[in-house]
Amino acid sequence: MLYINVLGIALIAAIVWWFWLYKPQQVVSNNNQVNIVVNHGVYQPSDIKVKAGEKVNLRFDRQDSAPCAEMVIFPQLDISQELSMGTNNQLELPALDRGEYDFHCQMKMYTGKLIAE
Repeated sequence: MLYINVLGIALIAAIVWWFWLYKPQQVVSNNNQVNIVVNHGVYQPSDIKVKAGEKVNLRFDRQDSAPCAEMVIFPQLDISQELSMGTNNQLELPALDRGEYDFHCQMKMYTGKLIAE
């Protein structure tokens, strides 16, 4: 009985950490070119800082064959692109104003954020 209670508390703590406390490490791109790996239900990196006022080049390396990984969408920019398996997924974004730009898959299971400063 004690073992089940301890396991339950550990599971609750893991869920709280994953959904509310976990903050992905932010990547800063000096040249506005970023390689993003799409695998295991996440974009890596998913929190990216770029220079505002300059074009941004993103290269998606899709390693996940899940249907949700087939598309990346930038809703604030009205841009979407289908991602094929492998590294041949280039996406050039226009010069961005200062601000935060979310990106995600069509079901919003894979999520990320571009921060233009």
